[in-house]
Amino acid sequence: PAFRSFQREFLLGYLPALAADWLQGPLLFQLLQSRGFLRSQIAALYSCGFASNVAFGLISAVFVDRLGRKKSCVLSSGLCSVSCLLQLSRDFLVLAAGRVLAGLGTSLLFSAFESWYVHEHLEHHDFPAEWIPDTFSRVALWNSGLAVAAGLVAELVAEGLVLGPVAPFLVAMPFLVLSGIFAGKNWDENYGKNRPCGKACGEGLRGLVSDPRALLLGLVQALVESILLIFAFLWTPVLEPHGIPLGIAFSGFMAASAAGSAV
Repeated sequence: PAFRSFQREFLLGYLPALAADWLQGPLLFQLLQSRGFLRSQIAALYSCGFASNVAFGLISAVFVDRLGRKKSCVLSSGLCSVSCLLQLSRDFLVLAAGRVLAGLGTSLLFSAFESWYVHEHLEHHDFPAEWIPDTFSRVALWNSGLAVAAGLVAELVAEGLVLGPVAPFLVAMPFLVLSGIFAGKNWDENYGKNRPCGKACGEGLRGLVSDPRALLLGLVQALVESILLIFAFLWTPVLEPHGIPLGIAFSGFMAASAAGSAV
């Protein structure tokens, strides 16, 4: 019972942030296109988010360990909330800043929350390590459902309620605020090892160079991810001229992805 209670507390803080992240995906291209930007400008805005995610990803683990994992979770929600708010602008530089903040927030989203959980699970509560996969399998299951629901909600608020493609970003903000407030009020703080950034990055680089299999695995994963990111950029302009509802299409992609993971 104590483990289930702790697990539920983690999910109540993490799942709203995941839901908000998915809500920002279905209509991003359509939103930028509606602002009158060229395809090349939209590509540049996408790249701003990807580049900030990559650049911060190099030091995010060290940053999270030093700042504190709970504070990093709250910061992730704050950065993503500001990013969503900036999508109301029509200025290219403001939107670029929003994409940079989204990249930073997403990097924290997929590092700080899980790091916080593992530390609390093992060090604070002293639960068996064998129980950790149970929590993350639940996260994966919920995450798939949230992804499918995000496309339907995005379609509903943008087209059904005629609020336009910026609406899903505004709907995402209450989820981010809920996640940040819940984590800030209910979670304990924990920290990682205080290591110099250069040393941590050096250890990672040496690990890659010393084991060809790790390097090969990283390269293959990078290629697969690059294909997915190219697909994420291209699917909207390919489907939109045919009148296909973009939110419904997004939900279909996510449902297929969940089915593939299950198989």
